[in-house]
Amino acid sequence: MELIRVPALNDNYIWILTDANQQCIIVDPSESEPVLEILSAKKLTPIAILLTHHHNDHTGGVKGILKVFRDLPVFGPQETQVKGATELVSDGDSVKIDNFDFKIIGLPGHTLGHIAFYHAPYLFCGDTLFSGGCGRIFEGTPEQMYQSIQKIAALPDETLICCAHEYTQSNLKFAHHIWPENQQISQYQEEVAAKRSKQQATVPTTLKTERKINIFLQCDNAELQNKLNINQANPPLRAVFTVLRQLKDHY
Repeated sequence: MELIRVPALNDNYIWILTDANQQCIIVDPSESEPVLEILSAKKLTPIAILLTHHHNDHTGGVKGILKVFRDLPVFGPQETQVKGATELVSDGDSVKIDNFDFKIIGLPGHTLGHIAFYHAPYLFCGDTLFSGGCGRIFEGTPEQMYQSIQKIAALPDETLICCAHEYTQSNLKFAHHIWPENQQISQYQEEVAAKRSKQQATVPTTLKTERKINIFLQCDNAELQNKLNINQANPPLRAVFTVLRQLKDHY
């Protein structure tokens, strides 16, 4: 399979996953035009649209794509029905679309109905986990978001985190601010800065990499806890996450 990253809006990515027969899945189309251009240029035939949550910067292109490909099924959680979803899915569901087999993982936090689509090694996780960071909590609770990220953390190292925004550089700036002594974060920050200076993308990233440089996946690290002035032995990890997310919100 081939994964195509389509830049859209200011910092969004739309994902297109293709098979050997030139059929493809479109994930979180914020706009229709760049998607239609890619489909035409590569002679791809879309067979479904997948939506992770209801925000307009993930659903805004659905109507435009459906004007051209009228019978496409649109898979998404209940909250995306008003944005065009025709096939409603939820945590634990399995979806088979020709050569594509997706497991649905419920990821409440950013929104209450947020989901991910997982076709190993590809994880389309919307705005839950970013490279070097995680999404804002608009509708859910910090505990929900923490548990959602733990679901992602349970996946294999080779999982490709196909998130929907180019936020890596700003996320690492915050991580370095919190934990300046962490050499893995500092080194990765330099690598990312070099890529961004050339307008290169920093995602997808592997879960193996994120375990090393994403502080939201390291809430159990005693040194990080100390940096957050959490000095009790074995603090609740959801509480560590909550402190981190609040600091990021106000950074």
